[in-house]
Amino acid sequence: MVSPFRLFRPGSLLKTLATTSLVFLPAMPALSDSYGAGIENSQWYLSESVFECSLVHEVPGYGRAVLSHRAGESLRFYLESEFGLMKPGRGHLVVEAPPWRPGVAPSPIGAVQVSGEVRSVNLGNREASLIAQGLSRGLQPTVTRAAMYGSRPVRVQISNINFSGPYSGYRACVTNLLPVNYDQIQRSRIPFASASTSLSQADRQLLDNIVMYVMADATVERIFVDGHSDRIGSRIDNRALSEERANAVAEYLKSRGIAENMLTVRAHGDQYPVSRRPADNRRTTIRLQRQGERPELLQANGMGAEFSG
Repeated sequence: MVSPFRLFRPGSLLKTLATTSLVFLPAMPALSDSYGAGIENSQWYLSESVFECSLVHEVPGYGRAVLSHRAGESLRFYLESEFGLMKPGRGHLVVEAPPWRPGVAPSPIGAVQVSGEVRSVNLGNREASLIAQGLSRGLQPTVTRAAMYGSRPVRVQISNINFSGPYSGYRACVTNLLPVNYDQIQRSRIPFASASTSLSQADRQLLDNIVMYVMADATVERIFVDGHSDRIGSRIDNRALSEERANAVAEYLKSRGIAENMLTVRAHGDQYPVSRRPADNRRTTIRLQRQGERPELLQANGMGAEFSG
């Protein structure tokens, strides 16, 4: 029987083992699958108006990152992806130095919730502000979460390259935002004290915000003003009181520049209560309608329909 060691010349065993390790031993898995723009393709785009200021950053292979500040709201941050690369669940957000700045320790921001939606990460003002601050300091925020498919985590890196210029434009844009957005004032309510038709300072401020928005948004074509009363007293008196309340609001809107032909003013007396509490029913409601919006059914049941409060 021939000894197996005679198959190898001196020194050939080590060489053969080394070769075998390259062919048959599995490669060590990478720590993560990373997505992010490099120096050659990192861009930030500013979208600005009195309604919203947004900074948009394309993340190659993943989707896009957005810092968005709507009128009347705070700064938000979100990641969008059509590919569903991250598994829904708890991820982690840190602000870290780019590779060319070694020795800078990462700064953890906290856990983030990753959803299965296209907008997979949606963060509020605190996290969004820390992300913006990190980018302005030359750092790159990074979201890490387990992959939807595969064992390696997914890392989405937000590049700071070319961020400073658009960020300056964003800060200027924010100073010109309207005080409210459409969702906030599409339906508004003015309360009244018993037997009163007077507007308070807070009521006037709300109406001023509505006027400011309508003047800026050319798509608003109609403003419905609906007066209501409680059920205390006679129906005839309540009908007259609700009309006075609706007119008080309509006249104020006209005095601030709203065209009369944009207004539809109606009075309903005590016909459409929204609560058993009289104070809740003493009100005038204001509803905006944009071009192309489907007119709602003419009902007044307090459930979000045209006359509701």
